Amino acid sequence: MELIPKNPLKEIFNPLEMGYQEALGLWQRFRTNHPWLYRSFIVSGILGMIGFMAVLVLVLSVQLGAFGKLPTSKDLGSISHFLASEVYASDSTLLGRYYFENRSDVRYDQINPSLVNALVATEDARFFEHNGIDFRSWGRVAFKTMIQRDHSSGGGSTLSQQLAKNLYPREDFGKASLVINKLREVLIAVRLEQLYSKEKILELYLNTVPFSENTYGVKVAAHRFFHTTPDQLLPEQSAVLVAMLKATTSFNPVAHPERSLQRRNWVLQQMAKREYIAQKLADSLLQEPICLEYTPLNTNGGPATHFREHLRLELKEILKDLRKPNGMSYNLYTDGLKIYTSIDPVMQRYAEEAMNEHIRELQKEFTRHLKGGDPWETQQTLDVAIYNSERYRRYLEQGLCEEQIDSLLRIPVEMNVFSWDKKSETKMMSPMDSIKYYLGLLNAGFLAADPETGAVKAWVGGIDHRYFQYDHVRSRRSVGSTFKPIVYAKAIQAGIAPCSYTANVLRTYSQYENWQPKNSDEKYGGYYSMEGGLINSVNTVTVSLAMRARPKAVAELAMKLGISGQVQGVPSIALGAIDASLLDMVKVYSVFANRGVRPEFNYIQRIETQEGEVLADFENAVDPCEWEQVLTQNEADMITQMLKAAIDRGTGRRLRYRYVLKNDLAGKTGTSQNHSDGWFIGYNPELVAGVWVGAESPGVRFRTIELGQGANMALPIYALFLKKLNNNKDFNAITQAKFPKPSQEVLDALKCPNRPSAPTAPAIQVGDPAASPEPAVAAPEVTVTANQ
Repeated sequence: MELIPKNPLKEIFNPLEMGYQEALGLWQRFRTNHPWLYRSFIVSGILGMIGFMAVLVLVLSVQLGAFGKLPTSKDLGSISHFLASEVYASDSTLLGRYYFENRSDVRYDQINPSLVNALVATEDARFFEHNGIDFRSWGRVAFKTMIQRDHSSGGGSTLSQQLAKNLYPREDFGKASLVINKLREVLIAVRLEQLYSKEKILELYLNTVPFSENTYGVKVAAHRFFHTTPDQLLPEQSAVLVAMLKATTSFNPVAHPERSLQRRNWVLQQMAKREYIAQKLADSLLQEPICLEYTPLNTNGGPATHFREHLRLELKEILKDLRKPNGMSYNLYTDGLKIYTSIDPVMQRYAEEAMNEHIRELQKEFTRHLKGGDPWETQQTLDVAIYNSERYRRYLEQGLCEEQIDSLLRIPVEMNVFSWDKKSETKMMSPMDSIKYYLGLLNAGFLAADPETGAVKAWVGGIDHRYFQYDHVRSRRSVGSTFKPIVYAKAIQAGIAPCSYTANVLRTYSQYENWQPKNSDEKYGGYYSMEGGLINSVNTVTVSLAMRARPKAVAELAMKLGISGQVQGVPSIALGAIDASLLDMVKVYSVFANRGVRPEFNYIQRIETQEGEVLADFENAVDPCEWEQVLTQNEADMITQMLKAAIDRGTGRRLRYRYVLKNDLAGKTGTSQNHSDGWFIGYNPELVAGVWVGAESPGVRFRTIELGQGANMALPIYALFLKKLNNNKDFNAITQAKFPKPSQEVLDALKCPNRPSAPTAPAIQVGDPAASPEPAVAAPEVTVTANQ
């Protein structure tokens, strides 16, 4: 038998240089002498042909749409994706976004080259050389992954293929999913390369690539992790962002800083290897830690969260009437609109800081004040809180009985709870204990606006939107003594002279079920001018003036000044026994600050499309000339002069002696019945700001007037806010503003001569009783019949 040659295939191919007959003879001898090798050769060839045909059929099937239609060149030429709408402050800084996907686009020329270099060096080194397919990369993957079993070599996809995957997410095709999806991405990548320049492909990629925490695109990521814009990114920051693309969760610099640091350093080394940065610079940056300026802008995070939620609801209504060129309405969550507002970002930050600083300490004071007791005074308060809780309602809907619900509410579960120390704390707590815990927490609202333009400058609806979505700028609570300037304004309108003296006498009003309004300090005696009664918040004097001016007329003026809803014309409104929002009350005081003209509050300046087309312009629609003159200039100035005195020597004098504020100010404290609500509203000609403080339930309160009064609960937030403004020279035009000099008629009307007290009361210094507190005296009770 003839021996098998060392390389039998050589017998086949070398004879190709021979003649046809000689070659054919050689092939026949090979088939005869080596039948098994001949059969193997034929089978391999057939299998190869079958495999090639199968691949060809699969590629053609994918290309022809057998596994779903591929995007056409026309589709790829008009790529669109969901874009978040963005809310901007008055200086065009970003406040927040509305989105299904948190994404905002940026142009290629707005991206720092360091980010592009980091991306190319790490993800696709030959990006500028191939046409969408990197065959060398495929060979690397095949050799390392299939032969060396090294799965760290990556997947071989080019940036164009990754872009295809970002634009058209992978689908499930069973066991063949990976192969089919890869083929789809290759075919789409080739089409993208034919349609777009390399720069445009990079722009599309960086606008669609997902980062951590439901963040899409480099613009959002740069702001979220470094509070910067893509054009301002540093090489080390760019490396952190590119590092995340390997695994967005595993290399999140917030959640996994050590992993992120290691991956960032690898990216920097790749940049040096590809000569995008000098090796010396890379070595230096490798020694640096990751410096984040984490700025999450989501529904519950970032500045002005309650304002943004209020704005969202209003925008949805506005957009119903705005149409795209195709006739469809705009979508707030997908159309990338830009909403510009009047919010001043620095004022907003100062307001949030002032609220947090004070409420944190006030909560501690409240806890000490309770001395271990329950924050609520009655079981009914707790029962209402339980009934209104989400878990109770859910159990009730499931048809559980009270005993079952009570049992379930007492089972401890792991939950995140609000904490002043950590802002968020995970602990084991029963739902019942959670209800009790939140019931005892104090909250607050803050609003500041320009009285001349009506522009809202700061809006803080609560201490933390993550846990308290209820907006205390818009919630209605008992306004207390902040209502009293309305009574005095109506009394002036009714012709009652500011210097007419009213006796501080305990009266019983028989026509109103023997109603007997009392002073908070239960001190009576003497007489008060309007200024003296207002600055010391004397209830008996205020009620007497309301009766003379008629309660119904007072209610009508309150609505004209800005209180929304129906105000009942009953005597008790004189003491603020009505519910109104902080928004309402700041509007009222804006009339005083604006010398009788009621400004229309506004906060949306304009709405633009992604391309900058103005859809709605509200800023230029504001016309102060059309605003109503609710009070005459003299009437408003009289109230302002009285409220200035309230700051200098009345209930607001803490601003002077404790916080040493020397600004020209007017304002009024307010305390509701049983001191459940503390208020303060202060203003100058340029800015009106109001504060409300209390618990979610009026049944939770300080037990003493000293701690529960507005001067203790609410005024400090205003004071801290104003001190911050005073320390910033950019706000000098506001903080150093002076009230215009009143007319001589107003000055003369307020020059009140001293009047001797009634025989039953000791003498008082009219207009400045706060400086020398009046001792309590036994004043005669008077029963009167009042007319409305």
